[in-house]
Amino acid sequence: MNIKILTPEYVVFEGEVSSVLLPGKNGEFHIMKNHAGIVSSLIGGKVKLYVNSIDDTYAKNFTRENEKDSVFSYPIKSGVVEFNHDKGIILCE
Repeated sequence: MNIKILTPEYVVFEGEVSSVLLPGKNGEFHIMKNHAGIVSSLIGGKVKLYVNSIDDTYAKNFTRENEKDSVFSYPIKSGVVEFNHDKGIILCE
């Protein structure tokens, strides 16, 4: 599935991931391949990408959470996510 993470200043990430864990208002939620369409607001926390590797272009934005599972995180203050047809856009600050 394809995920794009955008801030008002720049593109944080764009690429293929296995899944993404997001900080929602009612708790964290995990979006995986073939997930139903969703639009949700996000609160402060970490967006965690489950991906084999991150392109060097975007690597500076992320912290590696777990060596074994290839989990990379990006801290956000708030935002919104739209996901449909295995494509997601995360708008955040």
